[in-house]
Amino acid sequence: MSLMQVMRIVGPNVWGWAADRTNRRVTLLRLTALLSLTAFSGMFLGHTFTQFFCVMIIVNAFTSAQGPLSEALMLSEMRGDLTHYGRLRLWGSVGFIVLVTAAGQILDWYGVQTMAHIAFAMLALVWIASMRMQETASTHANHHVPSVLSLLRRPEVFAFFVSTFLMIGAHSALYVFYSLYLAQLGYSKTLIGFMWSLGVIAEIIFFYYQAPLFKRIGLQKLMLASLFIAVVRFLMIGLFAQSLLILLVAQVLHAATFGVHHSASVMTLQRWFSGPLQARGQALYTSISYGLGGSIGGLVLSRFWDVLGASSVFMIAALFALAGAIAALFSYRWQREV
Repeated sequence: MSLMQVMRIVGPNVWGWAADRTNRRVTLLRLTALLSLTAFSGMFLGHTFTQFFCVMIIVNAFTSAQGPLSEALMLSEMRGDLTHYGRLRLWGSVGFIVLVTAAGQILDWYGVQTMAHIAFAMLALVWIASMRMQETASTHANHHVPSVLSLLRRPEVFAFFVSTFLMIGAHSALYVFYSLYLAQLGYSKTLIGFMWSLGVIAEIIFFYYQAPLFKRIGLQKLMLASLFIAVVRFLMIGLFAQSLLILLVAQVLHAATFGVHHSASVMTLQRWFSGPLQARGQALYTSISYGLGGSIGGLVLSRFWDVLGASSVFMIAALFALAGAIAALFSYRWQREV
């Protein structure tokens, strides 16, 4: 399962480069959807660890393209107007809730062996959906485009990616350890599942109403607020997890620590990675934040779980988020200077 994170470190950058280079984003989305579906069929051909390991490498090499290419296509169609970004992005969260609920029921009825069939069906639907998409001609000229490396060498860009790396690294405390932590404290599986649903519902509500909030409050203030709220949220989970009320409030804050942060990050990226750099910008964000940040964060926090105990994971996550806030402050300061 770790290969899902590992392939997100390298894969998105390869596909992002190919998409921007060829300007055929829909074609690549269709191709990677078909190849991931084909590769996943290997799950039905044997039962050895080596075979499953190889299948997961190949499948995730192709599925790692889906996120950044989809985001790049959506942003290109908006042509700089991100008013409706949240109302489109929320469907990823809606799909998550619907599938988890439906798949859970199917697994209860027919057993865990149907898991591979469910995944295969979802990959097939992704491919079918991609076939309904249309390639839009680019209106951006490819000359005078700065290189990605030159952009990464700019201090404000580098500090931004350090901030997102730390923020997603902090969230690995949730993605890797949250369910284990609550189970260790004696909470039921039903309640744990409700907590996850509550967090996703909170982010859906934010995505739907985010446009007026960004207009009224501003991108920079919301980004910094999400980082400092993350510090508070992880401290609440680490110190007061015995209180169900505090846990409920902490989960509602997922709207800020994930929803606000994700949208603010995508909007910030448009300052440097728009037009012919759209796909590579989204790919870098996925690779550095979710790939490297998620993987390294999970490994570091697992060490604290073993040595200092479960609650320490969320205390360290709060420090990660605080460091991310400091990096963001430097990024915005250097942006103003530029």
